[in-house]
Amino acid sequence: MPRIVITEFMDTEAVQWLSGRHETHYDPKLVDEPDKLAPLLADCEALIVRNRTQVRPDLLGKAPALKVVGRLGVGLDNIDQEACKGRGVQVIPATGANALAVAEYVICTAMMLLRGAYLSSDQVAAGEWPRPALSKGRELSGKTLGLAGFGGIGQLTARLARGLGMHTVAYDPYLKPDAPALKETDTRLVDMDGLLAESDVISLHIPLTDETRNLFDAKRIAAMRKGSVLINSARGGIVDEVALASALKEGHLAGAALDVFNDEPLAAGSPLADIRNLVLTPHIAGVTEESNTRVSRLIAERVAEALG
Repeated sequence: MPRIVITEFMDTEAVQWLSGRHETHYDPKLVDEPDKLAPLLADCEALIVRNRTQVRPDLLGKAPALKVVGRLGVGLDNIDQEACKGRGVQVIPATGANALAVAEYVICTAMMLLRGAYLSSDQVAAGEWPRPALSKGRELSGKTLGLAGFGGIGQLTARLARGLGMHTVAYDPYLKPDAPALKETDTRLVDMDGLLAESDVISLHIPLTDETRNLFDAKRIAAMRKGSVLINSARGGIVDEVALASALKEGHLAGAALDVFNDEPLAAGSPLADIRNLVLTPHIAGVTEESNTRVSRLIAERVAEALG
């Protein structure tokens, strides 16, 4: 039986590297095939997952020899950390390895939504010429980027934004006003009210917890600047999707981008459907060819190290 089981997609070279050191079973379809996964767990000592495999007590109960869970990403809301700790199972996220991919996603979508000119290809192709309407776009330079959460990804996003001439402010209740990262990125620490009032673009970089669930509800979205942009590449559940849809349709927000959702994939009839100034992507902000290589290699090495 395999010593390592990988349930979601991983860079081929990293899989081959692991296979050269330990008996490894790699099948990215296992996340959707629990009946096939269960017998593989019986003797496995390491499990490598992305965000869809639910590492809960029922799964842990099927893996009595499990020593380590490698997470091909940084969010851990699909992993019951307390249950793992109680079983003595080490949880290893790929901290930092996909930060650049997420930061570039934020800057790219912010530029696109502020400019407002890149969602009309179908009109132009059909012979329409919406030049007056699309000549009112705004430049990124000189605008204020508000970062909710100022960890590694938030800090890197701030550096990219400053390089393009943006001002940056950050809301992070766990950050001290004299934190070196603020000075290094020339970012000002603000409270939530300040973030909402000052930001032309707000980007979320916080985990989903009881405190942050629906943090951006109808009241906070209404308190954002009129014509501002909201980007969530962190976790679904932080933004009230119904409230966001209303704010976009009513014209309070100029645009939004969501890479994460309450339910993934979206169900039919979602309130987020058919909104022209809303960009929806399938939880890929941190996934590029380059980041997948970095994330996969990091987890492969650290899982192999944990197995000894």
